[in-house]
Amino acid sequence: MENFRIYPIQASVQIDPILSILVVLSVGIILISFVFRLLKQPYVIAYILAGVVMGPYGLKLVTDESLISNLGSFGLVLLLFFIGMETSLPKIIANWRIPVLGTLIQVVLSVVAVWAVGLVLDWQLNHIIVLGFVISLSSSAIVINFLQDKRLIASNIGQNIIGILLVQDILVVPMLILLNYLSGAALSTLEITKQIIGGFLILSITLWILKKKEIHLPFGKQIRKDHEIQVFIAFAFCFGFSLLTAFFGLSSALGAFVAGMIVSKARETTWVHNSLHAFRIVFVALFFVSVGMLINLSFLMDNLGVISIMVLLTFITNNFINAMIVRFLGESWTDSLYTGAILAQIGEFSFILGATAYFVDLISEHTYQLIISTISVTLIISPFWIFIVSKLTPKIK
Repeated sequence: MENFRIYPIQASVQIDPILSILVVLSVGIILISFVFRLLKQPYVIAYILAGVVMGPYGLKLVTDESLISNLGSFGLVLLLFFIGMETSLPKIIANWRIPVLGTLIQVVLSVVAVWAVGLVLDWQLNHIIVLGFVISLSSSAIVINFLQDKRLIASNIGQNIIGILLVQDILVVPMLILLNYLSGAALSTLEITKQIIGGFLILSITLWILKKKEIHLPFGKQIRKDHEIQVFIAFAFCFGFSLLTAFFGLSSALGAFVAGMIVSKARETTWVHNSLHAFRIVFVALFFVSVGMLINLSFLMDNLGVISIMVLLTFITNNFINAMIVRFLGESWTDSLYTGAILAQIGEFSFILGATAYFVDLISEHTYQLIISTISVTLIISPFWIFIVSKLTPKIK
């Protein structure tokens, strides 16, 4: 007993800064979301505004943008994983013209539309190409959340839109390559070879999934009743395939989508969708919070006129181009205009295109800030734009 000593408890305990950030964000999201619930508005806007209010350009309650951005990237990956579980691959392939031809035409017409504006405003060719690429991409997070809320995932409109989003994700790679070439910083032969190999690998896996009516995982009998192991298997597939496609220089979200299609055909994991739903909500919310933190309120107010014009032109141009293409490929005017409205905002991968163009000196810091502000505002306004167009489309035959 002589060696037994009682040590005093420390008076102060160091608080983990990550816990502090998550608590602050949670409280802010709850308060703002409660107001939006009363107003019957989408939570997505509340998440973005929470990032604006509490971020480095607002009250500065949370200043670690990189942490929130990294956590938010998990949300985008999980979102595509869930969509892979809900997507009918045969239906998309059977109606391939709209996703493939429609997206390619839409990208070209977006660049042409920006070029027409650039002629008037005397923009450089580099700026025109960058802005054309930026506005041609739609937001997977916004669009898929909207389709899920409206239960349109399995509909003809929903499957067409998901196909378009997937083709856009694939086209991000050649867009980035072109931007690097324009800057004089061409990709190495090794990087191009890896992307080609990765593309063939994903294509082969997709064709394999298409042929299989049902996939049996190894040790299926052992894991069929073990729900905890099933969760980790789903996570391993989701982030494992994301890591694989990222390694080959492709979109990590594309890998998650393929993983979702595999898991959806495995009988051993039929309940995984519901068990991981809470994770998706949290991380997708953090993604939108990270978007809000990028918005520089001072810059937005100082350039409100220019940004407003860019936002309006973006919605009109994207809605019109997408609607005309979908109509040309055989859909009704009502479905075409509604599809165009859903895809009218600018997507999260456009942040990557804008950042790449800025860091390789294709655009100035001012132009980069204009791009960030325009993308962010279109994400916020997107639900209202879709609502307005949806009220007008039933009247069009």
